[in-house]
Amino acid sequence: MKQLKNRKIILPDGQTFFGTSFGAEEETILELVFNTSMAGYQEILSDPSYTDQAVVMTYPLIGNYGMAAEDYESDVPSIGALIVRDYNDQPSHYRSVETPGDVMRRFGIVGISGVDTRKLNRSIRDHGSRPALLTAANTPLEEGLTRLAAFSPPTDAVARIGCKAAYQRGNAEAKYHVVAVDCGMKKNILRSLVGRGCRITVVPWNTTAEDILALKPDGVFLSNGPGDPTDVPETVHTVQALLGKAPIFGICLGHQILSLAYGAKTYKLKFGHRGGNHPVKNLRTGKIEITSQNHSYAVDADSLSATPLCVTHINLLDSTVEGVACGRDRAMGVQYHPESAPGPQDSAYLFDDFIRLMKEGN
Repeated sequence: MKQLKNRKIILPDGQTFFGTSFGAEEETILELVFNTSMAGYQEILSDPSYTDQAVVMTYPLIGNYGMAAEDYESDVPSIGALIVRDYNDQPSHYRSVETPGDVMRRFGIVGISGVDTRKLNRSIRDHGSRPALLTAANTPLEEGLTRLAAFSPPTDAVARIGCKAAYQRGNAEAKYHVVAVDCGMKKNILRSLVGRGCRITVVPWNTTAEDILALKPDGVFLSNGPGDPTDVPETVHTVQALLGKAPIFGICLGHQILSLAYGAKTYKLKFGHRGGNHPVKNLRTGKIEITSQNHSYAVDADSLSATPLCVTHINLLDSTVEGVACGRDRAMGVQYHPESAPGPQDSAYLFDDFIRLMKEGN
């Protein structure tokens, strides 16, 4: 039976895409981005880095294996919206406990299916990520364009979705104590560290260097998170004060914050990197890793020349910086996600590298 197209997406240039609601139905303005992953929609839905974004899936069928209780990357999903071609509301998988639509309605996440996602994704690729109004199908175009013209992107995403108080994970008798700065951290990062014998104290994004050092960490981890790294100058200043005092490992936003702390610059990509199939070259080994990525910003390669950082990894699609390190300070960062779930897992060795830095420090 053909479904009623009761929702639409309005772009700043007047392009309009119609679809059918399968999540919450609030009107909202979000940054429009696309993701090329063929699996892992639950991890995408629950990744805090997608806060304030509407994710268009390039793979057409979403929802067919449902949602598993163990696979969430956050307790309270904060993605803005999910836009798909075909939505399956009758999943078939033994681990499924509910549908994506159930979860999205519970957490106020907009969902629109039946959209011409090929045309929409080509628009993002050609014109870049930009705000989009997700609204009722009968909203007049001129009214929608007026709302878009008045929109100002939020700059407080990290403050909204990071933890508000410190908490512990892992065995209290673990060999290494890691203080993790939470800018919107994925759960699988914690699993990856705990699985390697770490006790973790997770602290809010604006925790001072003095408070972090008072916890006597063997290493400091800087998490992923949403938005522009220049929106969190407090975290950058904290990292500046930590350089050389403990091994540091940053992932995604954490990698960008680490680079800013050393004096490098960042910039916004045209449409970002989002998907599970991005090839990255490890310049130290010459090996190619297939990686999971989700970011709008990148470190400016030219700005690194004035810092003690060296480039360790590059993206083979556009030659952007994917990894940096400072041997003197035992600091390292990568733009992609070595903890990625459901995969790929080519880059999990980076957590072992972090363990080695802490071991050398002891």
